[in-house]
Amino acid sequence: MSVKLTDKLRARLGQIAADMKALYETMSAEGYAATAEDQAAWDKLMAASKDGKVQLERAEEIERLEAASQVVPAAARGQGTVPGPQPSTQFENFGEFMHAVRYRPSDQRLAASWQDFEPRGEQRMDTGALGGFAIPQQFRSEILRIEPQTALVRPRARVIPAGSPPDAAITLAAKDQTGSAPANVFGGVTVYKVAEGGAKPETSSKLREIKLEPQEIAAHLFITDKTLRNWSAASEIIERDFREAMAAYEDTEFLRGNGVGGPLGAMTSGAALAVNRAVALQFGYADLTNMLARFLASGGSPIWSISQSVMPQLLTMRNPTSAGGDGSLVWQPNARDAAGNQLLMGYPIFWNQRNPQLGSRGDVGLYDFSQYLVKDGSGPFVASSEHVKFLENKTVFKIFWNVDGQPWLTEPFRQEGGYQVSPFVVLEIPA
Repeated sequence: MSVKLTDKLRARLGQIAADMKALYETMSAEGYAATAEDQAAWDKLMAASKDGKVQLERAEEIERLEAASQVVPAAARGQGTVPGPQPSTQFENFGEFMHAVRYRPSDQRLAASWQDFEPRGEQRMDTGALGGFAIPQQFRSEILRIEPQTALVRPRARVIPAGSPPDAAITLAAKDQTGSAPANVFGGVTVYKVAEGGAKPETSSKLREIKLEPQEIAAHLFITDKTLRNWSAASEIIERDFREAMAAYEDTEFLRGNGVGGPLGAMTSGAALAVNRAVALQFGYADLTNMLARFLASGGSPIWSISQSVMPQLLTMRNPTSAGGDGSLVWQPNARDAAGNQLLMGYPIFWNQRNPQLGSRGDVGLYDFSQYLVKDGSGPFVASSEHVKFLENKTVFKIFWNVDGQPWLTEPFRQEGGYQVSPFVVLEIPA
């Protein structure tokens, strides 16, 4: 394929763009009423533009393949031949991948990105128009990389990999520890005294099922075409925006989701144990000790998840039972250092903007997320559209993935003595 063909195709697209601009200026002129003929002409130009882009992409791909297959003289000896430059098999960065999704959907590197996945129904991961492009493995781990400072639940939860098929429901067997103590503690097994010669009572272990079925979650982002063409510089921004948005959504669902078509949150589940606060719109020392007394500490990495609106009350909270009766401050970080990375009753505090505000149920929570299950499905995938914001020179990207989550427990745990505790303790409004 000669260079002349690509030049010809670019010139044709340039003429189409000029005609569209002229028609747009006519149709948008003040007082002008667009006619059916105007709209038909616009649609015809749009179709010609789309067809021209496809032809140009094909011609450019052929040129790249021809260039890669050529041989050049060996420079060291001045004779003989060595293979020419080989086409890249990976994207340089996430920005180049997004640029290819938008401008080069025939790029063979996109086709290679879906090989780790099985097509689901009619959805093909290598065809953007039908199902979107699977994010390559080299970027998938980075997109899903969640630091503890930016997400609370996923880094501490029990995450079950996607598996195969990735979006199928999975059922886990768990010990049924519901009901009355002490039989519930050991899943229905009860121990008896047996008299000499007496009959041994029958006991059996009770099991229950936990079903997790990844559901599709989607997010979208508008990027100007100018920014997208500068994919090398824009890569970090695009990647960070997607990663932080995904982390924020998952954290909210894992914490407060209602379980309808998505995760069931630790705060809203039946496993959460609510402690009524002593005084409305306050977080006092009695609330603190009552929450700690109801917490099931069984390993993991327990944390406090607290709305930042509670900070003034925590900074001034006093212990009325302190030695000498002076009401010493309960929590007072060094005035020189930041108020982050501090401990409260031995557990780290995280100021969580996804918590409800002061006075609402769950503004303060004590959680052990090792008792929370996350089931990953397929994805994430990316699809693009140039038409939504065509006149604004913007491309919309949609990123979608599949995930589900719910607590191990279905209700608070009743200890052998009958006392209720939970790995998910939340502060409630007054009774």
